[in-house]
Amino acid sequence: MKKVEAIIKPFKMDDVREALAEVGIAGMTVTEVKGFGRQKGHTELYRGAEYQVDFLPKMKVEMILADDLVEQAVEVIQNSARTGKIGDGKIFVYDVESAYRIRTGEQGEDAI
Repeated sequence: MKKVEAIIKPFKMDDVREALAEVGIAGMTVTEVKGFGRQKGHTELYRGAEYQVDFLPKMKVEMILADDLVEQAVEVIQNSARTGKIGDGKIFVYDVESAYRIRTGEQGEDAI
């Protein structure tokens, strides 16, 4: 089992969710986060005053998947989240040692 974690632009969230659903991946956790990488924030005007926005809004999508679904999920996320501009995001893949379903007590891939 693997954990796939993607940081994407907020306006691409619906595209990513729909694309993952089309390939049969429906379970995910989504969190609104803030951060920056090479984008390094930007300046904005508010009531005539200019200020620096250091942390940009992003969405973090997390999924636990069977090993055979990981490459397909990564490809789907890349294709549906890409705008071609800086700040499109990152995808991380981690090993998951075990998983348990609280309600039934199922373990391993049966629990995901």
